[in-house]
Amino acid sequence: MTDNLARKPRIALLFGGRSSEHSVSCVTAAGVLQAIDRAKYEVVPVGISREGEWSLVDADHEHWSLATGAAPEVPAGTGTLRLEATRGSSELVANDHGHAGRSLGPIDVVFPLLHGPFGEDGTLQGLLELADVPYVGSGVSASAIGMDKHYMKVVFEAAGFEVGPYVVITDKQWHRDPEAALATAAHLAYPLFVKPARAGSSVGISRVDDPAGLRAAVEAAREHDPKVVIEAGIAGREIECGVLEGRGSDAPRTSLPGEIAVAPGAHSFYDFEAKYVDGGAAALSCPADLPAAAVEEVRRLAAAAFDAVGAEGLSRVDFFHTPDGRWVINEINTMPGFTPVSMYPQMWAKSGLAYPDLIDELIWLALHRRTGLR
Repeated sequence: MTDNLARKPRIALLFGGRSSEHSVSCVTAAGVLQAIDRAKYEVVPVGISREGEWSLVDADHEHWSLATGAAPEVPAGTGTLRLEATRGSSELVANDHGHAGRSLGPIDVVFPLLHGPFGEDGTLQGLLELADVPYVGSGVSASAIGMDKHYMKVVFEAAGFEVGPYVVITDKQWHRDPEAALATAAHLAYPLFVKPARAGSSVGISRVDDPAGLRAAVEAAREHDPKVVIEAGIAGREIECGVLEGRGSDAPRTSLPGEIAVAPGAHSFYDFEAKYVDGGAAALSCPADLPAAAVEEVRRLAAAAFDAVGAEGLSRVDFFHTPDGRWVINEINTMPGFTPVSMYPQMWAKSGLAYPDLIDELIWLALHRRTGLR
């Protein structure tokens, strides 16, 4: 905890990464770089290339936005940083231009704006725990569960949530007998949604309307993850709710729920293009047009889902609200999209917590949370 620091806390914004969501992570970083209070924090932007190299990068938010029309990318071949830590202290160290071991100063909190594997899945969180470095967001186990749609469903079912019908195809099953693997989905009602088990931002997801398209959809998902989840489509409205960890021992806080509506005919579902490319394809309605009792219930369920996986910091929980009034949980996202126009910040803005204040609160939570077992 750094209440007594004689200087501004130094926040390492970590983004990019090795996953297929590299560019989405950069866009998220652009939003935070633009909004974070530079008078209160010293910001250290650290990019991770697709090859896993860490380097100091441009602090100008526009460099990492979609303003240029091209997907932003952390360049390879410039990685010169390493994180060195002793108990209670950590610093970034550069190894560039003949200055091996040159300290770039202490780091008080890491804000890991990484999406997907090798960043959002517990791997980075494990590194930071070993280094005893405070960080924003969930720990190792919650991050891993939240990233893996298979085990996420197992945890939610055990916690008493209603989960839609699904099957999982592992890499070994596919290599042993792909036809037998496909046959495990024969009992699921179409349309089906075929997803990489450990990816986000709708990367690699296909909607399949008949058995003829199933094999190709599995192959497409396997380009991003050797484990694939096949889900039966759920008839219902897509309702999302933001969750923010409570201070101290307080219960999780929840935002007003939001609803995503995809423009008719534009996209068959809320896919990557609808989220990030086609600006007119989808619209957020917040608060969602729901009866007061339904709003209260989805907020209760979102907080319960947050606790079920042991999440910390922030999460967005997504549900289907069926015509007969049931709440079917779809997923929890422990590092949701975090640009100013992303669902999570927008829902909190509608709930009275502006984007810069939300960033500030997440850093406060990280500064006041110990590393290690808790």
